[in-house]
Amino acid sequence: MAAVISVDNVGKLYRLGETGTGSLAHDINRWWHRVRGREDPYRKVGLTNDRTRTAVESDYVWALREVSFEVNDGEVLGIIGRNGAGKSTLLKLLSRVTAPTTGRIRARGRIASLLEVGTGFHPELTGRENIFLNGAILGMRRAEIAAKLDDIVAFSGCAAYLDTPVKRYSSGMVVRLGFSVAAHLDAEILIVDEVLAVGDSEFQKRCLGKMHDVAKDGRTVLLVSHNMGVMANLCRRALLLEQGTVSLLAEARDVIGKYLAGGNRQSGESSWNEDSAPGSAVARLCRVRLFCDGQTASDFVLSRPVDVELEYENLRDGAELTVSIHLLDRIGNCILATANLPSAVLGTDEWGHRPHPVGRYRAVCRIPAHFLNSDEYWISAFVVSGATSIEAEADHCVSFRVHDDGEMRREYSGQWIGMIRPRLAWNSQRIQSEAVRPS
Repeated sequence: MAAVISVDNVGKLYRLGETGTGSLAHDINRWWHRVRGREDPYRKVGLTNDRTRTAVESDYVWALREVSFEVNDGEVLGIIGRNGAGKSTLLKLLSRVTAPTTGRIRARGRIASLLEVGTGFHPELTGRENIFLNGAILGMRRAEIAAKLDDIVAFSGCAAYLDTPVKRYSSGMVVRLGFSVAAHLDAEILIVDEVLAVGDSEFQKRCLGKMHDVAKDGRTVLLVSHNMGVMANLCRRALLLEQGTVSLLAEARDVIGKYLAGGNRQSGESSWNEDSAPGSAVARLCRVRLFCDGQTASDFVLSRPVDVELEYENLRDGAELTVSIHLLDRIGNCILATANLPSAVLGTDEWGHRPHPVGRYRAVCRIPAHFLNSDEYWISAFVVSGATSIEAEADHCVSFRVHDDGEMRREYSGQWIGMIRPRLAWNSQRIQSEAVRPS
């Protein structure tokens, strides 16, 4: 499959706090190096893109550095990263809003960019006039806009207000109209930045359906979103940006898993000392461990149970504590939440939601065999006092993988559909002794 976008060793250097270099001496110095064919002298002192840095050793920072990848024709590529990782800068470079400092970008086909919904709308103009204005900004011809006007208006759901000035619109109506214009632009490449995070739930579903239609039409889409469910549904591949560099380019679910893990490696145990333990003045977590047959593990077969052990400390005499876990799939969906609360069916845990004397405690929860599908999972652990007060929280603290061991020779082996695959009770009976023959 041919590549329609090729990004080769692209970098973008910015000066902090100023537009340009901020001084005539720096401007002349950069110009003199450029006319002699030399490298920009300030690239060497540019810092890595780290928005958490407090001490600044240089006035220059690389928003992107040595970014290389290709996007194939008809592919939907997700771009993932934390705030400040360089996602929007990359989309601006691809949209030719700004030029790269280093490297080269090649694109084949017409590009439509939706970097900010509603950009170009004039508050004094009506919705109809702004559709033509916004369409022109996005590169649509007047005849093309007129031919699609009815579809744009119908998709936006703003037909009753079409001839009303936009200043009378709610922010949600402006979002609807802006996305509708961009979504009906016939371009070979569509670049979309976080538009699926705006609008009400009904319109988000409509936007998601439109993105699916665009992908089915064979158009190339680059999508930035913090909604991992959307990314997993729409994208086959994804690119993870960390501090302005490409950390991983792979299958979307693998990239999402690494992003949500926050760089934590797969491990069947996490423990903390007194200084680093998550907690409060009431309680703190000491250790979370996964084990099978008494042995700590991060790989399990689906025919064996997964035991989750939590060790915690109560620091306040008489505190009523409960421990709980969230079981998450690799893209962050919560499969289940469970706690050691009293249960008439399962029995009463000795310390579940009971006053605790000061001391250290251990709680174990068993995820039964033949319950989880073969995949990768994460555990988040909590210590709660009273009904809702979270005293200690460890998000994505341990992970494990479940493998299909093909225990039964006649059983289907491989990935089943769904998050879980429990063995549920069935009762099959013969209700007729022979087949009914047609008359």
